[in-house]
Amino acid sequence: MTSKVKYLGDLRTESKHLQSGSRMITDAPVDNHGKGEAFSPTDTVANALATCMLTVMGVKAESLGVDMKGASAEVTKTMADEPRRISRIDVAIHFPRKFDKKETEILERTGRTCPVLQSLHPDIEKNISFSYS
Repeated sequence: MTSKVKYLGDLRTESKHLQSGSRMITDAPVDNHGKGEAFSPTDTVANALATCMLTVMGVKAESLGVDMKGASAEVTKTMADEPRRISRIDVAIHFPRKFDKKETEILERTGRTCPVLQSLHPDIEKNISFSYS
């Protein structure tokens, strides 16, 4: 088992990661009867894409001897109606330094193979961009 989720009422849940004990709260978004005081469940899906990409790129960067500490991502999730679903996720990944051409190609290709990206429904538009300082 990976986690346990408890419904707390008022459209709020608490998830517990069983291996680490860490906890996460979700709230329904304001546009869907919620308070919007925490990540919504669909926010966590969009955010998971960025964290997955950064994680697998970090693993690859370590194997290449490349430092990508300080890399960041901006995530924008767009919802559609009927049925209510995620229709688009934009992820803008920013690296605080430039890499050589080969490292750049390897890191970007690795990011685009992350398990979350490969698991998202093909109808979800995914716009991924990379920038380097």
